[in-house]
Amino acid sequence: MGSIKVQKLTKSFGIHTVFKDVSFELHRGERLGLIGANGAGKSTLLKCLIGEEEYDDGNFIVSAGETVGYLQQNITYDAGLTLRQLLTEAWQDVLRLEKQLKETEQVMRERPQDTELMGRYARMQEKFEWLGGFAYESMSRKIVQGLGFSAADMERPVQEFSGGQKTRINLAKALVRRPDYLFLDEPTNHLDVDMLEWLETYLLSYEGGILIVSHDRYFLDRVATGILDLTDGGVKKYKGNYTQYKIQYRQQRDALEKAYQKQQEHIRETEDYIRKYKAGIKAKQARGRQSQLNRLERIDLNPEAATLKFSFSPAVESGQKVLVLDDVCGGYTGKPLFSHLSLSIRRGETVALVGANGTGKTSLLKLIMGETTPTSGHIVWGSRVQPGYFSQEHTEFNGRTTVLAEIMDTFSYGEEEARSVLGRFLFRGDEVDKTIGALSGGEQARLALLKLFLQGPNFLILDEPTNHLDIPTREILEKALLDFGGTYLVVSHDRYFLDTIAGRTLVLENRTVKEYLGNYSYYREKRQEEQQAAQEKAEPATAIPKKKEATGKIRASEHIKKSAPSSYGKEKQLETIEMKIAELEATVKMYEVQLSLPENMADSQKLMTLNEQYEKTVEALQQAYEKWETLAE
Repeated sequence: MGSIKVQKLTKSFGIHTVFKDVSFELHRGERLGLIGANGAGKSTLLKCLIGEEEYDDGNFIVSAGETVGYLQQNITYDAGLTLRQLLTEAWQDVLRLEKQLKETEQVMRERPQDTELMGRYARMQEKFEWLGGFAYESMSRKIVQGLGFSAADMERPVQEFSGGQKTRINLAKALVRRPDYLFLDEPTNHLDVDMLEWLETYLLSYEGGILIVSHDRYFLDRVATGILDLTDGGVKKYKGNYTQYKIQYRQQRDALEKAYQKQQEHIRETEDYIRKYKAGIKAKQARGRQSQLNRLERIDLNPEAATLKFSFSPAVESGQKVLVLDDVCGGYTGKPLFSHLSLSIRRGETVALVGANGTGKTSLLKLIMGETTPTSGHIVWGSRVQPGYFSQEHTEFNGRTTVLAEIMDTFSYGEEEARSVLGRFLFRGDEVDKTIGALSGGEQARLALLKLFLQGPNFLILDEPTNHLDIPTREILEKALLDFGGTYLVVSHDRYFLDTIAGRTLVLENRTVKEYLGNYSYYREKRQEEQQAAQEKAEPATAIPKKKEATGKIRASEHIKKSAPSSYGKEKQLETIEMKIAELEATVKMYEVQLSLPENMADSQKLMTLNEQYEKTVEALQQAYEKWETLAE
């Protein structure tokens, strides 16, 4: 089995050591989640592995002949380059090889007895199949469609797409070649729920090794087979997904703390004995104990990383009705986002608002907050409601203002009091003198949360509050919301976060909202039941793939038709098995070519081996057909 090996990798910037002696292995079929606090060095480690950064010491070893793909952020593309052209660029070596195969086929027809030429053709054919040449068009199409792009988008210049769409384009470019190993840096950014679930299904069927930097715990629970925790400049590997890692980490940390406390007690008792008897009748025993203490291997208990320390003040009680939207219509000129939308939120409700990108979730929050005006209908606030708004764009900040001045001026604090509350949100020392425009996304989010905390609201309206936050900070925010005691409405793509904090889910689609009385997982379960019921009621005729045999050769992918709409889970499973069928059929085709070559037909042993491999592939293909039929019924 192939693997990549990282051996004692070390990286520093000046006197600051980012990480030291980092070692781990990634095997084909493994999916490792790389986690750690913001600033721990996760992205730097990936850049060292793919050659964008030079590491100071250590080794990075990739098995011979194996390839690595990398999800890059913020790529600059040539003007006028279309999405189709960009993806075609990823297949240039395959297209060149395809052209060479066709040219060689022509020469073979002219020189049918040239066994050396036939052997070269067989090797080219095998390489073409290994590179995914038989399925590159369908592979590209499936990936861009799964990431939310239409056929028309293929002809659009890449520069015309939004920032979120460009992130998805970068992801498509990383996935389309199916390299032996994938390095993904925050692949879930800017993906809505449907795209996230498509990506999870795709990666679960991926046969190579994957290294993923992510703060998305739900994603890591679905995808990861192991976790690499980058903390204090070193890395430790845990088996299982994120939830399993948390259990193991807590158990190991608790055991280490107990052992540390026990050892510290032993050291204190020994030192007391030495001080008491070093000059007396038991001086010899005291010297012996000192020698034992000198040889003792001390347990190293590094302090756990500093995290935010905050909780919302007890909320002033509002009226029973907190917010009512009555027959609200709104949106942009020529593009209505809401039509006759009605909903109400009562005191103490914990509400999540979800929906695909572009459905208008942020626009709805801005409408509620009065930043925009509905074209018709009414928005009514309840009595004694004190709203607090967290905007994902942080437009309330002046980039030239310092962190310290922002808190002092907004809340009329003295410098000492402002520094105290900033310290609880990890702004310490010279960091408070930074301008807000110089802060990272995570630092701006922390500052916005601090301001929200200090306002003392009883109704929180939060738009993507976990964006740019590392996992420890997300968990502190979850606890603060659960202890809040007030009412909140949250827009988020963080499914783990929503499962933890939401008791009611509103789904924005088709210009209105639908209500589910549970958290995110409850909503997805009910949605699948609804889709299944609709499927059964419609009783669609489903096309079944036909297996056509001619002189022992199978050709069937052209007979797999698009099935009628089915449940979301079935659609994803069907997509996965169709991709597998296409790969198996390509392999069958490759073996058929090799079986027909004169040089192989003259070698009885090789012919027998090839025929065995061919029959095994045919059997696997037959099983794939049967699985497709079962799913499509």
